[in-house]
Amino acid sequence: MHISLPECSRTPLNDDQHRFLQQLVAAVSPEQAAWVGGYLTGLVSNNLTSAPSADDIADITLLVGSQTGNSDALAEQMHNLAAGRGLKTVIKKMGDYKLPQLKAEKNLLVIVSTYGEGEPPDNARELVEYLFSKRAPSLKQVQFAVLGLGDSGYEFFCKTGVDFDRRLEALGATRIHPRVDCDVDYEAGAEAWMDAVLNELSMRLDIKPQAADLSSPSVASVLAYSRKNPFPAVLLENIVLNGGGSIKETHHLELSLEGSGLTYEPGDVLGVYPSNAPDVIDALLQTLHFGGTEWIMLNGKDGFLYDALFSHYEITAITRPMVQKYAFLANNRKLDQLLGDKHKLNDYLHGREIIDLVTDFPVEHLSPQAFVDCLRKLPPRLYSIASSLKQHPDEVHITVAAVRYHSHGRNRKGVGSTFLAERIDEDATISVYIDHNTNFKLPVDSSTPIIMIGPGTGIAPFRAFVEDREAVGATGKNWLFFGDQHFETDFLYQTEWQRYLRNGVLTRMNVAFSRDQEQKSYVQHLMAEHGKELYAWLQEGAHLYVCGDEKRMAHDVHQALLRIVAAEIGSDNAEDYVANLQKAKRYQRDVY
Repeated sequence: MHISLPECSRTPLNDDQHRFLQQLVAAVSPEQAAWVGGYLTGLVSNNLTSAPSADDIADITLLVGSQTGNSDALAEQMHNLAAGRGLKTVIKKMGDYKLPQLKAEKNLLVIVSTYGEGEPPDNARELVEYLFSKRAPSLKQVQFAVLGLGDSGYEFFCKTGVDFDRRLEALGATRIHPRVDCDVDYEAGAEAWMDAVLNELSMRLDIKPQAADLSSPSVASVLAYSRKNPFPAVLLENIVLNGGGSIKETHHLELSLEGSGLTYEPGDVLGVYPSNAPDVIDALLQTLHFGGTEWIMLNGKDGFLYDALFSHYEITAITRPMVQKYAFLANNRKLDQLLGDKHKLNDYLHGREIIDLVTDFPVEHLSPQAFVDCLRKLPPRLYSIASSLKQHPDEVHITVAAVRYHSHGRNRKGVGSTFLAERIDEDATISVYIDHNTNFKLPVDSSTPIIMIGPGTGIAPFRAFVEDREAVGATGKNWLFFGDQHFETDFLYQTEWQRYLRNGVLTRMNVAFSRDQEQKSYVQHLMAEHGKELYAWLQEGAHLYVCGDEKRMAHDVHQALLRIVAAEIGSDNAEDYVANLQKAKRYQRDVY
């Protein structure tokens, strides 16, 4: 049965909204359409009967800066917890935040991530610049608290949260609760911070706290698969994408989500819980002179040391907090000196792992419990989803490069990538969850042109983008930039791109293979070669997407974009032009 919208000469919708509604109606069944109609009717009814009043003004603002969506999810969680205690909150994303509003805030709770080498999220840059400018207002009327998310494996751990915390205080704001810096296993620390901050605000706002059991979620949330409750996905297929002779090993993995109820959109991320490799565990145990059968306490329960190292603890990457805890046990003057010299410590940590630390600075009579107490929880690995659910119902695909290298006399390998590449057979299960990335999304209007820049495994989300645009019959043009080492062996998903070029789904594709000629060529060089056309697409309203390495590629691509724009409108206006693209969510990045 075909469903269509009635002709209507007058509509409050603009063209983009009307087109989006037409696409939605075309994609649903009559029963689904009826449900949507009822839902919208109820929504409108509720809004009409609860017009904004003075009582609806929020007591508390949750100001969120997020690169991949974790901060957004925590803000939603805190919003719900606050509502259960009778506190009114409003969530405001930093990229949409009106800067003059800052001086009108009363209770400001900042949840912000840090990525790369101390960088703020893309959507927080303008606010950060404003806060540290001469235009920043006095905030003596503001009470605040800051929750920072980060990765202690990086030097500038939670730097953006630290910057917000210090700057708000410097501008006169009063701290409600001490800042908390959360590592990759952020749940417990974040929930403790939420509980403490909401308790304090309840007292200050004279609202009697209601019971809020953070450790006992509702039945519905227990049944839902999530980061806390991952789904055991069956591996359907594992294909090596590189040809013979390549020095790379890139895997295309297809996993079943059947029965999970999990859904995702292009731009979302798959979280994978890996285990540590047995040979890595054995080498570490041998170095520590442990057998693996020793008993330790883990989450209040007894268990074998080997089992804990296999699935619970990070046993390769060295973090500064880990070194500090270990140094307290070691009582070693050389290690203490190393910790005291930032540059020497950075040099030491580069390319080394925990086994190197315990080899270079052994601890006499070290107990298994004391050792594991130095370690952090094994975090999930995040992979950009490389499929559209519209093309592959009940499946999710990812693109994974197996990481192997040699440094400081030892062979090394990536935990998550080699777990997927080497140790998972077909029909085995992998614990996964969907991480929704609200900051890397296709345009709502499918007639909008898009430009995608993704070398290496950065191609993954753009496979999902193009699959999705094909499935919905999008009319917008699609331009893809891809790069890798060799055309013959490293052209990932080559036959798929060729098919899309033939059938017109992919409007154009430019490729750079860096090792096929004497002078290396990368995606940023391709951008420069086609700068005028790229700028013309932007002027047509195109959205620009970048996925891949943050340290080098993303930086080089950004600089290339600035130069392209500067050549067209002048260097004085280029930075504002690109910043406005970001603010309008027409320049989005998924970088790592």
